[in-house]
Amino acid sequence: MKKSKRLAERIRRVRVLFRELGYKIVDSEKKGPLYSASFENEEGFQAEVHLDEQCRFIELSFTFLFSVEMADFLKHRLEQMLKICYDYGCYINLEDADKEIGFSVFDKLYYAGLNYYSLRQSLKDFSECVDTLTGVLEITKEE
Repeated sequence: MKKSKRLAERIRRVRVLFRELGYKIVDSEKKGPLYSASFENEEGFQAEVHLDEQCRFIELSFTFLFSVEMADFLKHRLEQMLKICYDYGCYINLEDADKEIGFSVFDKLYYAGLNYYSLRQSLKDFSECVDTLTGVLEITKEE
């Protein structure tokens, strides 16, 4: 199967599974071999899904952004945040830019094993990880 057809089939399959699980794709973008989309459920949980034509994984991601003035706030909670991500099997990325600090949480699923049940469990674990991190960071939905 050609790479462009493979990516198109992966996109179609992911969109169908998300819809079956009660998630709505609210924004999507395809740039060459890359596809990303924002999704949300009825409870208000929002995150992103990423597909790469050359990668055998789909990736779920959520990013917390903080001003650089909150660096000490994050330092005091970082060890606990890393433990939470480890407990839920999520990967992290911490990025320090000039004006803000980004803490991203990722979950990866091997595409060959992707089905309704594996995605449902991964989304459950991923959203619980994000919710637990939100609690540790003492962030309310209004903030």
